[in-house]
Amino acid sequence: MLRAENITVHFGRRTVLHDVSFDAKPGALTAIVGPNGSGKTTLLKAITGEASHDGQVMLNDRDITSAKPWELAAIRGVLPQATPLAFPFTVSEVVRLGLISGVTADQAAIIPAALSRVGLTDYGARFYQELSGGEQQRVQLARVLAQVWEPISEAGPHWLFLDEPVSALDIAHQLQVMKIARDFANAGGGVVAVMHDLNLTAMFADQIALISDGRIVAQSTPDEILTNDLLSRAYNCAVQVNTPPPSGTYILPQMATMGAH
Repeated sequence: MLRAENITVHFGRRTVLHDVSFDAKPGALTAIVGPNGSGKTTLLKAITGEASHDGQVMLNDRDITSAKPWELAAIRGVLPQATPLAFPFTVSEVVRLGLISGVTADQAAIIPAALSRVGLTDYGARFYQELSGGEQQRVQLARVLAQVWEPISEAGPHWLFLDEPVSALDIAHQLQVMKIARDFANAGGGVVAVMHDLNLTAMFADQIALISDGRIVAQSTPDEILTNDLLSRAYNCAVQVNTPPPSGTYILPQMATMGAH
């Protein structure tokens, strides 16, 4: 299990997270949602040890501050919002970085399998910098998947920490990526994802943590979090759940299915 207790993060004199407590279970997809600047990414960085913080983070019953980097790399993969690369790596070389970091070591067969999983089967020899933003995002996801290829092992559940994993993707690839996360959780792994799209969150999440102004407003099931009142207060605007626009054209991604025409 993941348990974060009394997490406070300061950036200079500014407090970004205020005594936040948060938990997530293996076998579930837990989404962190909230307005821009609310502290979603900062919370994820505190949970993964990238941001200095007060409070305690326990992952699989281990305090992350007492774990060595390679021990953490063996049980969790982290997908940041952006991963710039200065050198001309091929796609396969980028994915191989996940093998070097994780328990899969040098199991090279995982590289094409991971690329196939994210829909980039024939991209291994291409240079990363030549890809579109959305393709690069999927390559990075393949790298993270390679790091924790099996959702569970003798060491316990593995974890995916995803920061806006669908931000640069079209509808079909958004669904593909969210299904990958869903399948990982269904197989016993834990998934924590920072999300902006509330429709996708409603479709795929088991638990939602709603954060605003550096504080957790509520954490519960989608039905209990995605309400007019909670969302309106968190986002500081009038929100009506499950009410279509009165006129005009609109798209309902929750009605889409992969491969349907």
